[in-house]
Amino acid sequence: MLSYEDARLKVIEITAGLRRIPAREKLKLQQSLGRILAEEIVADHDCPPFDRATRDGFAVRATDCREAGAQLRVIGEIHAGGEFAKTVSAGECVHIMTGAAAPRGADAVVMIEHTRTGVRENEVMIEHVAEAGMNIVPRGSESRAGDILLRAKTRIGYAEIAIAAQVGRAELEVYRKPRIAILSTGDELVAVDAQPGPFEIRNSNGASLAAQAELAGAEAVPLGKAPDREDELQKMIERGLEEDALVLSGGVSMGKYDLVEKVLRELGADFFFDAVAIRPGRPAVFGICRGKPVFGLPGNPVSTMVTFELLAVPVVDILSGGEARPLPLLKAKLSKAVEQKAALTHFLPAMLGWANGEATVSELPWQGSGDIATLARGNCFLVVHQSKLKLTPGEWVDVLPRRGLL
Repeated sequence: MLSYEDARLKVIEITAGLRRIPAREKLKLQQSLGRILAEEIVADHDCPPFDRATRDGFAVRATDCREAGAQLRVIGEIHAGGEFAKTVSAGECVHIMTGAAAPRGADAVVMIEHTRTGVRENEVMIEHVAEAGMNIVPRGSESRAGDILLRAKTRIGYAEIAIAAQVGRAELEVYRKPRIAILSTGDELVAVDAQPGPFEIRNSNGASLAAQAELAGAEAVPLGKAPDREDELQKMIERGLEEDALVLSGGVSMGKYDLVEKVLRELGADFFFDAVAIRPGRPAVFGICRGKPVFGLPGNPVSTMVTFELLAVPVVDILSGGEARPLPLLKAKLSKAVEQKAALTHFLPAMLGWANGEATVSELPWQGSGDIATLARGNCFLVVHQSKLKLTPGEWVDVLPRRGLL
């Protein structure tokens, strides 16, 4: 049985080995947020395009301000976006605003807080020694025309949006989102909007897996639920294999009606593992069927959520045209003692908070892998590693945030 780390690495290795290059599409700049860039973004001009003041104050010649107390004549004012035709000569300065272009002849900006109105009109006293380059960002110091600012396979966030806007890119070429088929299994399931019978439950896994797929950057394709009959299950699995990947929930344990692995094998699937040393989520299955990644995840809701985050998210990353992102584990100080008995890595519903600037985490009392209500009251999973099952208050521990909440 693989550790979750080894299982995750296996998923990444096998999916990357498929060498599938997603289709490309052009999107408006604001629509590209979260997508994977399929082209390079190149600077069309120097940035900044001029020597830019970073403070409100006075543009001076540093040689005129070698000692505090220099009296300089103010020859004008420059605001951001404004022009200034004069050259600053010895004994002169210009009142300048943040973001404005430094005038010719000036090589430093003294903050307005370090100046005082002079004795005579149109004069200012500089109460701070100036050094060349002070509070000025030189032209081209951030990037030069022709520089590659963003490389293909970069995930587009708000900073990347700003860079593209800065170089005039109103549209970007990105990779198409992968389509992830979501199929729940089990005779006990009914639709979310149906009234369940006394021994039925609503299909919450279909809804939560679709949400996790969307949060990871995929387009979810919900297929509803398959009954515990091989013929019907096979038809619905074949429908799911028309998409880029297929995620099933339920039907992967050892019971009489756990048919997922059997049907997938009959369809030619190759499996790389069928259990992972974690709780919840131990009976997790990963394979390739007809060239598509396929997951069989446990049916209990929290197990399904944990295994999707650990194992399926890297597939979404790779099929999106990017690299698999690292698992976003954080460190926090444990508030209360925790002890687990089973020799597995445990992912426990928990609450991450900050006290006096320090991250702290507390396990939430819960009723096992079907307890969605407790999970919803928290914002993370406390990770209790197989190598250390007893944790004491004050220890620094690993925390896995719930995607989209932190």
